[in-house]
Amino acid sequence: MPFIVGLTGGIGSGKSAASDWFAAQGIEIIDADVIAHQIVAKGQPALEQIKEKFGDWVLTAEGEMDRAAMRAHVFAHPNALIDLEDITHPAVREHAKQALQTATSPYVILSAPLLLESAEAGLAKLCQRVLVIDVNEDLQLARAGARDQQSHDKIKAIMANQLSRHDRVAQADDVIINEADLDALYAKLQPLHEQYLQLASTYR
Repeated sequence: MPFIVGLTGGIGSGKSAASDWFAAQGIEIIDADVIAHQIVAKGQPALEQIKEKFGDWVLTAEGEMDRAAMRAHVFAHPNALIDLEDITHPAVREHAKQALQTATSPYVILSAPLLLESAEAGLAKLCQRVLVIDVNEDLQLARAGARDQQSHDKIKAIMANQLSRHDRVAQADDVIINEADLDALYAKLQPLHEQYLQLASTYR
């Protein structure tokens, strides 16, 4: 396994912008969100398990996962989320591990919104360091609302399912406060990139 830096942050924190910057430096990005979509693609074993658990209604006429129906079901039945994650999270971890083993950049970024939450703890355990992109809640609401065109109530519901800022930061090795523009963010990432290169060079 290469030297792995876990990257996380609440909704609207700028985690994706940080991830894109690392990618521009030639660092491979393993994105748990991308993997989560891949594992429930048509014909994948995880999607078949979900159908067996919940019923045929989880599939569209084309045999793909009906995400809107699943979101509504999980919202109405909180325990259903636990059942869903029992299927998807082990598959995400396994695919992430496979991707990490084939990575060739000096170090690798493992990006996951729920890296530190209990259900995703298996991902955090893969990392040598954890980097949190932090931002105040007012900015989270403003940025996420502008980006996703979602209501503040929906964004607050997403935030409620994530760790609090305090708890997330408490578990981080490195924290970047991202409350200015992109240039300011990039300037803060540069020394961390150099640090990670140094750490990776002595890691084995």
